[in-house]
Amino acid sequence: MSRRFRGESHHKVDAKGRVSIPASFRRVIEAADPNWTSGGAPELVIVYGDHRRSYLECYTMEAINEVDDKIDALPRGSIERKMLQRLFHGQSFPTSVDETGRLVLPAKLRQKIGLDKEAFFIAAGDTFQIWQPETYEAEEAAKTDAWLDDLPDDFDPLAFLDGKQGE
Repeated sequence: MSRRFRGESHHKVDAKGRVSIPASFRRVIEAADPNWTSGGAPELVIVYGDHRRSYLECYTMEAINEVDDKIDALPRGSIERKMLQRLFHGQSFPTSVDETGRLVLPAKLRQKIGLDKEAFFIAAGDTFQIWQPETYEAEEAAKTDAWLDDLPDDFDPLAFLDGKQGE
């Protein structure tokens, strides 16, 4: 993966389900689409998943190809392969960014996550997520706050990058 998504932002969703993608996210999508050419429409895949997922996960073409390669490496006919194919191939929506930098989110996807007039975008490394803002605050922000609250006040979360907590 050449570039990563960074940051978060709120964007309006119009009645047709069109929502602008943060400009910095568009650059990552373009760079990670091997078929994209300047002036073209970069492609991505939106995975909406099962009933437990209350957000849309947007994969660049490079990122989804990496997931596909890992699924393909599983034994044909295995339950793991079948379930991952269902979650990542069946419950997904291939799309592209339009000429104005927007995604058109189908009604089915908007309804699944309760998206109405505003969308919250948050980076997740080689993917980004689209949330209904209140759901994000209630679910994910609360999880992050609780996790941080369980750590000592002087603890630096970067310590987790070394493989052992606090050492």
